[in-house]
Amino acid sequence: MDHSEAANSNTNSTSPSSSCSPPPPPTVVISPCAACKILRRRCAEKCVLAPYFPPTEPAKFTIAHRVFGASNIIKFLQELPESQRADAVSSMVYEASARIRDPVYGCAGAICHLQKQVNELQAQLAKAQAELVNMQCQQANLVAFLCMEMAQSPQQSSEQSVDNFISTPQSYQSNPCFMEDNNNFGSLWEPLWT
Repeated sequence: MDHSEAANSNTNSTSPSSSCSPPPPPTVVISPCAACKILRRRCAEKCVLAPYFPPTEPAKFTIAHRVFGASNIIKFLQELPESQRADAVSSMVYEASARIRDPVYGCAGAICHLQKQVNELQAQLAKAQAELVNMQCQQANLVAFLCMEMAQSPQQSSEQSVDNFISTPQSYQSNPCFMEDNNNFGSLWEPLWT
């Protein structure tokens, strides 16, 4: 029991002294940026490459480094204002990846290919618009033709009825009953003509 009491007294005596001094801050290990990691160098606190090549994206720097080289990338970034550096890095990575895919033309080849696609699509669009206008003209012509036919059909029916009316007395004259009735009426109408 004496040993345990002595141990407790030792821990009690050390605990107030340890509570007075703050514990050491945990050491923050900052991972070097992808560029410094690939170049196997120490990443400085104000590394120009660190904001644009994070340690989670090492392929980004690898591609740009293969085409432009680390010193040229650093030089490009130092010459630009900070507001334009992110866009410059994106452009360098894009150009480098295009140059790796197509060593001869690089991104110019991709731009020409895309321009060719745009021209083909514009030609298809113009053809479709011309066909649409042609179909609209055909539809308008058909509607105009139908309107003309409908406008002529009432005139033709009225003309036919007039023709039928004019031709009916001849048919009545060919009927003998009408002739007899006509003669009877003629005797009545004769004194009116004198």
